[in-house]
Amino acid sequence: MTTSSDDAARPVPVRVVLPADPLLGQPEQEVVARLWRRRQTGTGWVYLVGLPSYRGLEDGGVEAAEYRVWVRAPDHVRPVDGVDYGQVPTEPLPPAPPTSVVREVLGERRPSGWVLAKVREGRGPARGVLHAPDCEEAPQGAPLLDLEHALHVAENPGTRLLTACGCGQELTPMLSGFDRITGS
Repeated sequence: MTTSSDDAARPVPVRVVLPADPLLGQPEQEVVARLWRRRQTGTGWVYLVGLPSYRGLEDGGVEAAEYRVWVRAPDHVRPVDGVDYGQVPTEPLPPAPPTSVVREVLGERRPSGWVLAKVREGRGPARGVLHAPDCEEAPQGAPLLDLEHALHVAENPGTRLLTACGCGQELTPMLSGFDRITGS
């Protein structure tokens, strides 16, 4: 038997489907129980039902009791004809948070990719600077490069990886190998 703040609510009757017991040769059974609450979860609804039971007393006697347990609906509960379930305390699934916990902790992420600013200084091969896309120095409207293209451009000796915006810290380990960064 359990006691809780649910005792203030008025339960309504509901049929609870008890499992079959193949060892005893018992088929599935239905008993009328009391429905205390309904709660929606990520996998469906569960109902808090009070099943009639007995409990032993210290003096050896026995008294009627109620055993409360959460059961899955509609697998283990059925309505009782003519009963209004509109007054049963119901907890719907809370709305999904607008942002993930990770984003809440880390803040907004920058757009993925890299931007190449082409630089021509006199004669010779073209030079460039790779930027993070949200870098203030990145050229506006330049196409975003994915990782493969950014690494290909970064391998060019005339390309500089800007460290102020994090581009250098992101791409250098992939170009040089992590061992050169950590000194091992």
